[in-house]
Amino acid sequence: MGKNLENKSILITGAGSGLGRATALVCSREGASLMLSDIDSEGVEETKRLVLQAGGAAEVRVTDVSNREMVETLVAETVSELGGVHGAFNNAGIEGDLTGLSRWSEKAFDKTLAVNVKGVWLCMKYQIPAMLQSGGGSIVNTASAAGLVGVRGCAGYVASKHAVVGLTKVAAVEWSKRGIRVNAVCPGMIDTPMLDRLLDYVKAPKETVLGQQPIGRFGSANEIGESVAWLLSEDSSFVTGVAMPVDGGFVAQ
Repeated sequence: MGKNLENKSILITGAGSGLGRATALVCSREGASLMLSDIDSEGVEETKRLVLQAGGAAEVRVTDVSNREMVETLVAETVSELGGVHGAFNNAGIEGDLTGLSRWSEKAFDKTLAVNVKGVWLCMKYQIPAMLQSGGGSIVNTASAAGLVGVRGCAGYVASKHAVVGLTKVAAVEWSKRGIRVNAVCPGMIDTPMLDRLLDYVKAPKETVLGQQPIGRFGSANEIGESVAWLLSEDSSFVTGVAMPVDGGFVAQ
């Protein structure tokens, strides 16, 4: 068992379920101390319980990442509680409406961009100065395969994830010489409740969609967690500005 994140403090948003929870467990296994954040208080407390049960260390803060004051406080408390910020997984996100582009409501579009884009920007805005105080660090933003291609029925989500890829590249160019690497992970079809909702929208059984997967199966949240932990670790020390598909070959088609 490696300890690639030993003595590192890692901040994870959207840690209450899915990819955030899986990544928290992987990072804890690799030796990191964690600050877990989510708008879902019960979910993030359950993630903390699982981390502690596995022998890890974690603190929890309930945070709406689209709220500037809450994000600023989250980062400041990560520094005070864990001694700094060495890595961050900016994972909090929503899919918004699942309908055609012209039927998206303005409210849903604005909220999707507020959480998925503004939230990532705010997190990096406050994480970067904290990381500079710690001598550098690594940031991983959750984009999506939908940040690299178009997906029917997900206009606001697709737009937001393309924007996350752009923000990631700008941050990498601006800060890599100061010791801060910034990358995005682009999950494909991962077996989560969100995938179930998308399949329900397109009225397609899982077996049909599996036929579009070069690897022949859906991914797991743990596989994303392993990829994020690698990007957060020094094992990926020459990797920055990358939007890395973890999608079983979906966008290679």
